[in-house]
Amino acid sequence: MIRRIFSLILALGALASPAAVKAQVKDELVVAMTQMPGTWNPVISSMLAKSLIANMTARPVTAYDADWKLVCLVCTELPTIENGKARVIDLPDGKKGMEIDVELRDMRWGDGTPVSAKDVAFTLEVGKHPLSGVASSEGYKRILKLNVKDERRFTMTIDRVTFDYNSIGLLLLPAHIEKPIFDANPAEYRNKTAYDTQSTNPGLAFGPYRLTEIQPGSRVVLEPNPSWTGQKPYFKRITVRIIENTAALEANLLSGSVDYVLGELGLSLDQAIAFEKRHNHKYNVIYKPALIWEHIDVNLDNKLLADRRVRQAMLLAIDRKAISEKLFEGKQPIAHGQISELDPMFSPAARQYGYDAAAARKLLDEAGFSTIRNNIRQNAAGEKLSIELGTTAGNRVRELVAQVIQSQLRQVGIDVRLKAETPRIFFDAMGKRTYSGLGMYAWVQRPEGVPRSSLHSQEIPTAANGWSGQNYPGYANPEMDKALDAAERELDVAKRRALFAEFQKLAADDLPSLPLFFRVDPFVIPKPLKGVTPTGTLNSSTLWVEQWRWEN
Repeated sequence: MIRRIFSLILALGALASPAAVKAQVKDELVVAMTQMPGTWNPVISSMLAKSLIANMTARPVTAYDADWKLVCLVCTELPTIENGKARVIDLPDGKKGMEIDVELRDMRWGDGTPVSAKDVAFTLEVGKHPLSGVASSEGYKRILKLNVKDERRFTMTIDRVTFDYNSIGLLLLPAHIEKPIFDANPAEYRNKTAYDTQSTNPGLAFGPYRLTEIQPGSRVVLEPNPSWTGQKPYFKRITVRIIENTAALEANLLSGSVDYVLGELGLSLDQAIAFEKRHNHKYNVIYKPALIWEHIDVNLDNKLLADRRVRQAMLLAIDRKAISEKLFEGKQPIAHGQISELDPMFSPAARQYGYDAAAARKLLDEAGFSTIRNNIRQNAAGEKLSIELGTTAGNRVRELVAQVIQSQLRQVGIDVRLKAETPRIFFDAMGKRTYSGLGMYAWVQRPEGVPRSSLHSQEIPTAANGWSGQNYPGYANPEMDKALDAAERELDVAKRRALFAEFQKLAADDLPSLPLFFRVDPFVIPKPLKGVTPTGTLNSSTLWVEQWRWEN
């Protein structure tokens, strides 16, 4: 009898074993985020939503890891002056430049074509063309020459010496697919790119995953790239759902319709704080201090905003400390400028604005808006100080912050009209500078990064330069240009810190953008999901998606 019972137990165990094993293995992951990319081309436009997905399908040549250390992703070894793969040279014009040797890893596009120096050459060609529509052409133009040695080895000649010479953030384009399209009409490339007309073409990906399905505004499906030469990814499918409303995002997470919400573009901080209190038995909540600068760009072509005293008054009238304490439990630090206090190049010497409504009113009087009618200031010409504030729709906290700012500015006589738009429409208006007054959003930055693309006068987007550049305010100050240029070229850390301090001071005085907060990204990670490592920089956690796995 005992033997029969024991045999029955073994038999039942054998029958249950496959199901038990299956229960332990989850090979499909459903994640969610709040925005849909406007284009899939990696070098056109700058949207976090696009980079989060693109980082699963491709890689920049180098990136900053979770420890903010620069590492090779597409190259075999980081070029440095010390290892001889980077050299300071004399240029024909008598100036100093650099030569940088790069060797690519053995990587392949999804159709089997090797990733090669031809892709590098083509990417540079696109980046340098004045009508291609790249997000910022400056980095491409600095590369004077590309000396191709073989399929995977090349030397770049750079037109200057910079301290970050080996930060090679090139996002490669597949020449065998994109070059014929570009050559046919460079001015129409941004509209004809295969990334948007043939988005699921396997040849557009060389990362661990490739796009296999896109439902605009709804979802994106990724499956393993059979040509990927790195660590094999654990999931056979990742579905990215687009849920623009953050309240609906949380509901889908709790219902099980979504396994994980991407920390870089998902739940708001206040949601995560409340969520952790209720569900910390099922989720690990990580609050990652990030180099994500929430701010308001000011369109300096708007004559109501041209006087910097008006911009200074606006910042003085916004009680950012109260907003942080009431909405974020003080977890989200106030930003004093574009450089975070976590960055070694932060300068405390630049002007810092506290809440001072009386000082704001005095500045507005001095700027000529001293007459108040119906609680709205106006100048001698009878023009009302009435301004539109645009932002992205669907982010409940951002919309709430906008409402608080609207109320606080009204207290000093500034009328603010709110306008929330879908991210695609909002960023198109920002990029083409068609926004009328103010635009609230965030920049993601890298450690010790010089903010040239958003502050240098050569980075103002125009029709003539194909809307390249990210200086959306249209800010032009020769002193700022000089400080930014010098900071990039300075190799001595102490001297470079002084130059960083200079452009931080100028930005704090001129305020082409009103600093609000440095975001703390909340990563609400289900306990079985392993391998997700927040970075806090522009190189997102999805760059290492092949390490993600589910362990019950």
